Order: sequence, then structure tokens, then C-alpha cells
Amino acid sequence: MTLKRVALLTAGGYAPCLSSAVGGLIERYTELVPDVEIIAYKHGYWGLLSGEKIVVDEETRQHAARLHDFGGSPIGNSRVKLTNTKDLVKRGLIQEGENALEVAARKLQEDGVDVLHTIGGDDTNTTAADLAKYLHDNDYDLQVVGLPKTIDNDIVPIRQSLGAKTAAEQTSLFAQNVLAEHGSNPRMLIVHEIMGRACGYLTAEAARFYQEWHGQQQWLPQIGLSADRWDVHAVFLPEMALDIEGEAARLKQVMDETGCVNIFLSEGAGIPEIVAEMQARGEEPEKDPFGHVKLDTINPGQWFAKQFAEKLGAEKTMVQKSGYFARSAKANAYDLRLIKSMTDLAVQVALEGDSGLIGHDEERGDILRAVEFDRVAGHKAFDIDQPWFREVMERVGQKVEPAAPAESH
Repeated sequence: MTLKRVALLTAGGYAPCLSSAVGGLIERYTELVPDVEIIAYKHGYWGLLSGEKIVVDEETRQHAARLHDFGGSPIGNSRVKLTNTKDLVKRGLIQEGENALEVAARKLQEDGVDVLHTIGGDDTNTTAADLAKYLHDNDYDLQVVGLPKTIDNDIVPIRQSLGAKTAAEQTSLFAQNVLAEHGSNPRMLIVHEIMGRACGYLTAEAARFYQEWHGQQQWLPQIGLSADRWDVHAVFLPEMALDIEGEAARLKQVMDETGCVNIFLSEGAGIPEIVAEMQARGEEPEKDPFGHVKLDTINPGQWFAKQFAEKLGAEKTMVQKSGYFARSAKANAYDLRLIKSMTDLAVQVALEGDSGLIGHDEERGDILRAVEFDRVAGHKAFDIDQPWFREVMERVGQKVEPAAPAESH
């Protein structure tokens, strides 16, 4: 298929793959079809609606490999949902009475875009699919080829999202410094709050990375450098039943014996309980344009710290969030390999005239392919029965029970 112009956009929250994925697409197009013009919409769908874009020039093409060495996104992100008309009008991106899909379609048509590459999570890519359908229904053919980005690794049916492994590794690195604070006060409680609204993957994988690091260290307990004080003593995920009283009794014993307690907390754990408490007080949590509870306004880490501090007899409590540290990191070696394989296939799919979300399809034998957009969904739950996670929790010494259906989210 002959392409004249392709467009890129990155959207949603950051993940340690965006810069490299942009670089990988530019490199591959330059290698295979150097005459294709490449543009990038600034800040995702915000740039598409507002007409803000970057034309990828020759110097950028020649030095696109530099993008692999950085985190963040050179073209910018935002949380813009094309079907949330009220929010788009409020932000001045469309006028009252306008259809955002129509506005976006007009922009793409005016820009002469043949292929739109969306790098984002399920919201980003399913929105892109809605846009492609709208264009097709209105006699303008546009291919949409997406790349799966989410540190939660929660896109159905994608086996591994870009950036998730790096984020887990960086979350562990963050913990290696923060948990050193266990000695800054007697009876210290540290809550390490980790991103993961509806999926505990990042917290679980970070705990595994941390335990691997912990197992490689040499200790000196005679002077107080002891393995038990540096360990992870509890892990809380959205997929696990929440037993505050039972865990408090177990952790009280840990506190009495070691003088500290270190908790890895997925920010989505306990949300139903927190929201229920707020509503009982007559409060309603704020929500983002996608209808998600704004977690920074309900402070899960502080809520958990409050639940445990008195029960454990903690003299000092510290809550630390690793999210922005982890999600803005540059891709590690594992993710660089994954990005390379996916960006190469994304360009191939575009040149063959197809659309879809690139990834290893768990429902098709884990084959790397363009997954049909109508099969893409979000909030894939983390499987707490995986052997490696069971091993993590055995070392922690914590019971693993699934959350009741009513508590799933």
C-alpha cells in the first residue's frame, strides 16, 4: 500500500516506552519508506482536536535513536476522551453542539493522514477505533495501528504491555531507597504506594524485583543491618481480599520483633472501602474525564497508614509514592526489545493496509499480531494464582485470598 503521510500520538498517563516507541516508528518508516511524511499530534487527542502538531524533519529522522535514551514523551500526553463531550467543551477543545469525532475526523482529513499510530492504553486505542469507524462510515478510509502502553499491564488480550517491566524495576529501585528509612525512627511504618487502579500487576512485579534484589545482598545484623528489617512485610492488591484486622495482628508481631513494617500497596486496593467511608460522610470522590475516581484526592496510602498505625503501635508513619518516578523512566533492555518487535510489526501492518492493536494475543496462542480493536478492553485483572506471585507472598508470610466479586473494580 502506498502511504503519503502517517501520524503519531501518545496519550493517557506516561509509561517507560513512549519516547522509545516514537523513536522506533520513525526509525522503521525511515528505513523502509523514507518518502513517507511523519507528523505527530502534540499531547495526544488534545493536539488532534486543537490542530497542534509537529512535522518530523530530516534531522529528527537521522537521530531518532536518541529517543530510546529518554523517558516521558517528546510529543506530549494528555487525558482527553473524544466521547466525553461535556469535558471537551469545558476545556475549549470543541464548541457546544459539535461532535468530537467529527472534529477529529475533519482534522485528519485536512492533514491528509493515511495511518494514525496511537500509543496508549485501552481508552486511547478503543477511542482510536471509534474514530476510524466514524471516518470509514463517512467515506474516508483511515488505518489505525495502536501500540499497548500501560504500566498496569491490564489490556485485554495483550500479554505484556510496553513499559510495564521497566516501571516495576524502577518501583523496586525506589523502594530500595525509601525502605532504608525504616531506621529513621523506632517502630517505623512505611507504606509504599504504587500505581495500579484496578490491577495489581505493577505492585506484584515490583515486589518480585525487590525480593530478587534483597536476596542478593549481604547483611551485617550485628550492627543492625538485618535482612528482616529491609524486607517487604505486606503486599495489598485490588484482586486480593482485604483483611485489616487479620493483617494488623500479623504485622503487629512483625513490628514487635523487627522494629519496623514495610508495606507495598497498590493504590487500587481498598478503594471500595475508602469510597464507602466518604459517601457515609456525605462526600463524593472526584472523577477524571474517563469516569475514574481521582486517586490523588482520596489518598489510599494515607488511608492504609491510618488503619494500621495505631493497631501496630507505630511511633512514626511514612507514606511514599513511586508512581511518577517509575512511569517516566527510560525503557530497560527488556522493554527496548519488546518495543522494537512491536514498532516493526506496526509499520508492516500499516504498509499492508490493516489496522489493530499490536501485541502478543493471549487468546490466539500468544502470537504477536494486530489484535482486532473490538476485542480490546481494559482493567484486565492480575492473576494472583500465578506460581511466581504465590512464591512472592509465601516469602512475605501473608495469606492470599481473592477479593469478593462485589469488591472487584
